[in-house]
Amino acid sequence: MKRLTIIFLFVCITICSYGQARFKQPVYNAIHSGVPWFDQHGNTVSAHGAGIIKEGDRYYLFGEFKTDSANVFNGFACYSSADLCNWTFERMALPVQEEGKLGKNRVGERPKVMKSQATGEYVMFMHVDSLDYKDQYVGYATAQHITGPYTFKGPILYEGKPIRRWDMGAFQDEDGTGYLLVHHGDIYQLTADYRGIEKQVASRVPGMGESPAMLKKDGVYFLLSSNLTSWERNDNQYHTARNIAGPWTEQGLFAPEGSLTWNSQCSFVLPIMGPQDTTFMYMGDRWSFPKQNSAATYVWQPLEIDGERLSIPAYQESWTIDLSTGQHKLLQTRGREIELKDLDAGVSFQGNWQADSIETYRSDNKGDRFSYTFTGTGLKLYGLARPDGGYAQICIQDQKGNTVVESIVDMYCLYPTETLKFVSPALPKDTYTIVVTVMGERGNWSDKRRSNYGSTGYGVALKRIAVQP
Repeated sequence: MKRLTIIFLFVCITICSYGQARFKQPVYNAIHSGVPWFDQHGNTVSAHGAGIIKEGDRYYLFGEFKTDSANVFNGFACYSSADLCNWTFERMALPVQEEGKLGKNRVGERPKVMKSQATGEYVMFMHVDSLDYKDQYVGYATAQHITGPYTFKGPILYEGKPIRRWDMGAFQDEDGTGYLLVHHGDIYQLTADYRGIEKQVASRVPGMGESPAMLKKDGVYFLLSSNLTSWERNDNQYHTARNIAGPWTEQGLFAPEGSLTWNSQCSFVLPIMGPQDTTFMYMGDRWSFPKQNSAATYVWQPLEIDGERLSIPAYQESWTIDLSTGQHKLLQTRGREIELKDLDAGVSFQGNWQADSIETYRSDNKGDRFSYTFTGTGLKLYGLARPDGGYAQICIQDQKGNTVVESIVDMYCLYPTETLKFVSPALPKDTYTIVVTVMGERGNWSDKRRSNYGSTGYGVALKRIAVQP
């Protein structure tokens, strides 16, 4: 027990000391997809494979707290928010265990928390595995308080045996009945206390993939899943049914073909209910192996639903949700957008930056830098993500040369796309300098079949900036 306490304290100290910025909320005025987010300590929000549960007037986000070195279990983090834009780190809800199935050098993924209406207890479900993904099962943990700490209980049993699958999700129906979702279309109804399985209600739904998520609207169940491409993004699909036991109808894609679900993998769908409307928020992960802590980001998008049709027809880089009404809207860019080609003051290129035919400045040489001095409360940076994109280090300094914000962004995408790559937190109005450095590193990984994925180069391509007044 003493060793577990030391590990827990070490993780907490690491979280609180990482990064140099310290922010007072609110620091964001919208939900921004595809960019790193910062919590109240100035640390990157790390909660992947996530789920959200609402308690009172706050939303609680639970997800994988990743490392930048290996895909090992590093604890499940809990963050809270009053507006879904600004996130407060609460605690490591379930830290690395002293030993056992969620100890060191193990895998823990996709935590989902639900509150049992029968007992008032909070139950967390997760995928537990070995590093070679050959010792998997669906596990659970319990807590009396929403933020934890959660006590790991081991595998949840069905007919006396663990459910030996990997990607999983959870869904709570309108009547409080809880369901466990497992990849390839297995659905289990939980007991009233959520600690066991009442029955299996669906098996091997045809066409289902991994990373399952579910929502329900007007009596229709929507079951989302992704294809199997390791950390690479793909075109996710969905099924519908009028009864959770089926029959399930395969409906196809819910984002434009080839968009790779706007470069994400589904994790959860959050209903945001208000008196005028309910916005269903798709929550997806944009993985960035190996820098899953610093550079992996989130794609949160409002879903459009019409009967049994589900879609994200257009990518919203920044949008807002009115929690008092349940309605959402696109956020219009504030401030002056400036193409890099039009910058005439305060800008400096160091190294071998090249301007291309689409007026993007690009370099793949380690150490090459771009810097720009601006006066305002923050800055947005747009770039060109592409198949040979690498990692860029971003640093914002004040007039004394002190670092106030530091981050890493991933410029990789399987297809070229011009997109928002970085949004600074709101800063006191002053004069700052942003420095973007080519790191000479890239995201690469292989799956269980030794197939290789990821970037073919180290390029950083910058397009334009928007200074916030």
